[in-house]
Amino acid sequence: QVELVESGGGLVQPGGSLRLSCTASGVTLNHHVVQWFREAPGKGRQFVAGITFSSGSTFHSASAKGRFNIYRDTTKNMIYLHMARLEVEDTAVYYCNTNVDDQEYWGQGTQVTVSS
Repeated sequence: QVELVESGGGLVQPGGSLRLSCTASGVTLNHHVVQWFREAPGKGRQFVAGITFSSGSTFHSASAKGRFNIYRDTTKNMIYLHMARLEVEDTAVYYCNTNVDDQEYWGQGTQVTVSS
């Protein structure tokens, strides 16, 4: 049973930083791509950043590039999303995602609220 669990969300002021974590169980991520998505009220789920776990190669959306950094810990089977210079528009529920044997898996999400 593949399970993804996100954590690290919270309330932060504009310009602040947060680090989100994604813990995977039931799968060794080494052969997979793991991605972060977000969903703001009234908007669809949007891609934020992704990483090829084995190589560490990363890719980011235009809005995340330069502010967000995705990285992994191979010893802990975990993915992180460090978010800096946060803006009000970054407020959303953030989800971790991976595909295993053509099956999509999502975590339950973690809320990030950027507000003064």
